[in-house]
Amino acid sequence: MDLFNSAFGTNTTFIRPPYFIISGFIGLPNMKYYYVFLFFVFIISVLGNVAVMAVICLDHNLRAPKYVAVFNLAFVDLLGSCALVPKVLDIFLLNHYYVPYNDCLAFLFFCYICLSMQALNLVALCYDRLMAIMFPLHYHVKVTHKIMFSMLTFFWLFVITCILIAIGLLTRLSFCKSLVINSYFCDHGQLYKLACNDNFPNSVIGNLLPVLLMWLPFIFIVSSYICIGYVLAKVTAAHERAKTFKTCTAHLSLVVIYFLPIIVTFTMSSRIHPNARIINLSLTSVFPPMLNPIIYVLQTQEIRLSIKRILKGRNKAKIMVK
Repeated sequence: MDLFNSAFGTNTTFIRPPYFIISGFIGLPNMKYYYVFLFFVFIISVLGNVAVMAVICLDHNLRAPKYVAVFNLAFVDLLGSCALVPKVLDIFLLNHYYVPYNDCLAFLFFCYICLSMQALNLVALCYDRLMAIMFPLHYHVKVTHKIMFSMLTFFWLFVITCILIAIGLLTRLSFCKSLVINSYFCDHGQLYKLACNDNFPNSVIGNLLPVLLMWLPFIFIVSSYICIGYVLAKVTAAHERAKTFKTCTAHLSLVVIYFLPIIVTFTMSSRIHPNARIINLSLTSVFPPMLNPIIYVLQTQEIRLSIKRILKGRNKAKIMVK
C-alpha cells in the first residue's frame, strides 16, 4: 500500500482523482478459496431469487399484497448480488484494484441502495405480519396492493434520495492524500475520510444514514414483534399461538440473518481485527441474498404449493405433447 500512497504527492490536490484503489482483501492469506466461495454464493443467490420471482409471476394464486414485498425483496437481493459480487471478484481475483472515480461512485450507489432496501423491505413484510395478527378482521383493508405498492415506492424514493445526497457531498471533496480504500467495495465512510478538505457534512450524513436506513427499521421490527408477542400471550390455546407464530418464522429468520451479523460486527468493532471486520461485513452483504429465497421456499407453504402446481403443470404439458 505504501507504493500506492507514494504515487501521489502530498502537495497535489485532486478535485476528481482518476481512480481509487480498493485494498480490502489484499495481503490476506488463502483468499482464492474465499473468492471461489463467493462465486458459488453468487450463483445460488441468482438462481434462488430468479426462481422466487418467476414463481410469483407465474402463479396467479400468489397475488396477495405480501408477495409484492416478497417479489421486491427477491429483486433487491438479485440486484445487490449482481452489483457487488462480480465487481469484487473482478477487483481482487483479476487484480483490477484501480477503480475509476465515476465507477467507484456508481459501485457505492448500487451497493448502498440494495443493502438499505433489504432492511426497509423487511419493514414492509413486518407491517404485513403485524396487521395480520393484531387486526385479523381488518387485514384486507389495512394491507392492500395500493398500500404495499405505495410503501415500497416511498422506500425506494427515500433510499435513492439519501444515497444521492451522500454521493453529491462526496463530489465536493478533494483527495490530495491517499486514494486507497481499505474495504472490499467503495465504502462511503472510507471514502470521505480520505479527503483533505472539510468533510464535516459527509461525516454527518455518514452517521445519519445508518440510523435512518438500519437502526430505525430494526427498532420498528422489534417493537412490532413486542406487540405481536403481547397479542399472542392473550391467546389461551397453545396450538393457536404456535400456528399464528409459525406465520412469522420466515420473516423472523430473515431479520436475524440480516441484522444480527451487522449488530455483532459494529458493537464489537474495537475487538475485531480490521481484516476480520472486512471479511465479516462482506459475508453480511452476500449471505442474506442467498438465504432469503431458500428460507421463503422452505418456510412458506403457499410458495411450496405453487412450485408443486407449476411442476405438475409442466409434467402434464409434456405428457399431452407426447
